[in-house]
Amino acid sequence: MRKYVIINADEVDSVDFNKVEETSENTLRYSLDNSQTFVKFNNDTTPSFLEGKTQYTHSEILTILATDEWTDPNPPGE
Repeated sequence: MRKYVIINADEVDSVDFNKVEETSENTLRYSLDNSQTFVKFNNDTTPSFLEGKTQYTHSEILTILATDEWTDPNPPGE
């Protein structure tokens, strides 16, 4: 089952991109203020750099990403 973990932007340097589904820092989605991002992984074992962090399901992360912290309520051009 795929799991999602929100991390602070200053933690990106600790991400082992061989153990998550994102391929590099350039493929991460950040919160609107650029203070947080998230990674997803699809193993039974939590990567060590994510241990102790809150893990979310797909539906939980979608709810979080729909908030004003992650999605601009007034996107350009509307």
